[in-house]
Amino acid sequence: MEKRTLGTAGPRVAPIGLGCMGMSWGYAESRRDDDTSIQVIRRALDAGVDLLDTAAVYGDGHNEHLVGRAIAGRRDEAVIATKGGLVVDDLATKQMHRDGRPETLRRQVEDSLTRLGIDRIDLYYLHRVDPAVPVEERLGRPRRPRY
Repeated sequence: MEKRTLGTAGPRVAPIGLGCMGMSWGYAESRRDDDTSIQVIRRALDAGVDLLDTAAVYGDGHNEHLVGRAIAGRRDEAVIATKGGLVVDDLATKQMHRDGRPETLRRQVEDSLTRLGIDRIDLYYLHRVDPAVPVEERLGRPRRPRY
């Protein structure tokens, strides 16, 4: 499958990615089937789809666990995109609030790494901008990417 570079110096990915949210959150959670979802993710990797998109709030972390299980032993085939900056207040009603404070984002990154079972996140971004936190505080000091 052809590859495209994300941004000017980002990782190279297939032109089609897999959004994993619906496997854990947003659509009929009562019919969630983790084994089938893991098979779907693995078949996507087999087909050359390498960009997997998830987020900390999807199922209050469940989706990241699911993606982590699916990529176990295949980390080098996947480009992992996940998001932070939202906090789940009530899982049943999907009530959440924005929190773009650096300490929240740091904690969410560490929690995401643990749930995903990986040592780096390839693409991390804010799920929603928190207008109460200036962008320079949210992002902190830039780091050089490890591609």
